[in-house]
Amino acid sequence: MALRPAVAGDILRLLDHPPVREIPHGRQIFVNRNLRLDTIDLVGFDMDYTLAIYRLRKIEELSFQMTLRRLVDSCGYPPEIGGLEYDWEFVIRGLAVDKQHGNLFKLDRFNHVGRCYHGRRPLPADDWRRLYRDVKIRLSDSARFAWIDTLFALPEAALFAQIIERLEGRGMTVDYGRLYDDIRTSIDGVHRDDTLKAVIRRDLDGFFVKDPEIGPALHKLRSGGKKLFLLTNSLFDYTDVVLGHLLDGLLPEYPSWRQYFDFIVVGARKPGFFSDRAPLLELDGEGRPVGPAGSLERGRIYQGGNLTDFERLAGLGGERVLYVGDHIYGDILRSKKSSLWRTCMVVQELEDELEHLDRHAAEVQRLSEEETLRPRLDDELNQRKLALNLLEKKLGRTEGDARLPIENERRVMKSELEQVRRALRDLNLEIQRLEDALERGMNRYWGLLFKEGNENSRFGEQVENYADLYTSRASNFLAYSPMQYFRSPRAAMPHERGEVKLAPFGEDRL
Repeated sequence: MALRPAVAGDILRLLDHPPVREIPHGRQIFVNRNLRLDTIDLVGFDMDYTLAIYRLRKIEELSFQMTLRRLVDSCGYPPEIGGLEYDWEFVIRGLAVDKQHGNLFKLDRFNHVGRCYHGRRPLPADDWRRLYRDVKIRLSDSARFAWIDTLFALPEAALFAQIIERLEGRGMTVDYGRLYDDIRTSIDGVHRDDTLKAVIRRDLDGFFVKDPEIGPALHKLRSGGKKLFLLTNSLFDYTDVVLGHLLDGLLPEYPSWRQYFDFIVVGARKPGFFSDRAPLLELDGEGRPVGPAGSLERGRIYQGGNLTDFERLAGLGGERVLYVGDHIYGDILRSKKSSLWRTCMVVQELEDELEHLDRHAAEVQRLSEEETLRPRLDDELNQRKLALNLLEKKLGRTEGDARLPIENERRVMKSELEQVRRALRDLNLEIQRLEDALERGMNRYWGLLFKEGNENSRFGEQVENYADLYTSRASNFLAYSPMQYFRSPRAAMPHERGEVKLAPFGEDRL
């Protein structure tokens, strides 16, 4: 039922003022599924890459170089790889590693392989077709494929490609599967044995971005009646140092970072937290286990645990919980599949991508318009080809002087057909030019994070399917009310979009 004009006018007058606060595009929270914050009683946060924002290039470079040294010193790789320098632009989230053939590729939402590189060189088209054109890519086949879906994993993808390029460039044979497994073992080792974290601890300002809005954002949620919890895979000693650096004394109401949270769980072993039944342990003030936890209490630290026990001890669960994390599998997908928790994914790269798209808004608009025009020209071309075909059949059934007007009509129709064909060819070239400029302007190897060609990338599809909300920083909640109703855009299938299709030519047209 349409609003009465007077009512509509009243609504427009209410909205006829500048917004109370203009939220920059890159700092907005985007909605895949409606979520009312006033129905959320418990909000949880991951730490690394969520509450704690790393200076990506610096930590990736450190991880790359430490892993490289371990490959040479402990795994027997030749010294030739020791001089490699981290190419941060070559890797983005959402890539897949083919451990059988030594390739990196990007998938669209249908698991169709788009851009593909061997080393850092594009895979030749013949090899691409042979390996991937008629093959169902199953990333669940971990013996062959690995999925680069976290910021943590970017250095390992870069190492894989750059070592292959270096060794094969010197005529050496590479066992791709062994190489990837050795990289994974080495990179896990420098994280697990504290080699990497020891360096980070000595230079916290150098490795972390201090976000002045994260404390106020947490405080605003607490003031809105929410309980907050921390659920991180990092152990207590590292968590205490990092969050102490970022949060202690940021607001006078919270001298210690621990005071922001009602429940604190470290060493959670996600994604296992959401599916296993590991015990929840209470820790003493030094981070040592003192025994199984019989309750969850404010001011105490816990380790491990599982979803079932956490919800029981917290007295809250299901859709009353919102969890904010950066890991599409460990934080978002597993929690969504194993629980009713609502989810918000932090995608740090989103700010840069939106800034790039906003700078090129005119090109994005023109590309959209030309993409809309293309199917109409396709239809026009196909229908004119059909009409010409029917006319030629008619010409074949006609004799004598009656052929002349049909031949004249055929000449005109062929000329018009060629004009449409030229227009479509020019339009396709212009669309390709615009797509290349937009994508390569963001990343010359892989393009946009959320797109692969004119489809969503597999990474973009997973964010859309499993994250109720997504945003570039956890602190972006500061710009919204704790009672905010996050509304998703109305979903529309192709038949609802009002696209006009031309009716085909028939015999009666001739």
